[in-house]
Amino acid sequence: MGIAFKTIYNWIHHGLLKIKLSDLPDKGIRRKRQSDGRRRVFAHGRSIEKRPKAVQLRQEFGHFEVDTMQSGKTRGDVLVTITERLSRQHIMRHVSGRNSQAVTPAIIRFFKGIKNAKSITVDHGREFAKYDDIEEQLGIPMYFAHPYSPEERGSNEVLNRYVRCFIPKERKIETISQKELDQINHWINARPMKTLNWQSPRKVFQKHAVFG
Repeated sequence: MGIAFKTIYNWIHHGLLKIKLSDLPDKGIRRKRQSDGRRRVFAHGRSIEKRPKAVQLRQEFGHFEVDTMQSGKTRGDVLVTITERLSRQHIMRHVSGRNSQAVTPAIIRFFKGIKNAKSITVDHGREFAKYDDIEEQLGIPMYFAHPYSPEERGSNEVLNRYVRCFIPKERKIETISQKELDQINHWINARPMKTLNWQSPRKVFQKHAVFG
């Protein structure tokens, strides 16, 4: 009798097998034929249900939401978008593809510079399939939102919509310069916000972040 893939994933996740998901031939990704440009997803990972309830209160610095943005349904470069929940600081990083090989190093580079990051929440897009490598290198737990539940990464989703005011879906990410990204980041993070007692996200972020 065969063993279900999900069972094997769970055994690996709980340390019952001496391998990592990234050691598997497909990196643990649930592969489906996608001819319309939709994202591939995978089913394993630590559920957001296991994330400390205090994260939801936004009273502690260091809890981040991460996603990717691309141009419509076309393949190519993407933006990794990173939002800190307390400050609402929104950061974008330009990477060469919507896959774990491109996205994983970008996430690791960013978070190695933030010494008091405490958690990362993402969805089940294939670009986050190497989450075990990220956790191993950073020592930061990653949590996965439920499928079709963007509200569980609400800060990131809302701020990505702001980004779309500057970068519409039909525009290729490859055409965006670093100078333009910096200008968009500045506009988003320099706005005083009522929820921050009329401080800007940048000011609150710089007040709390420990840079390394």
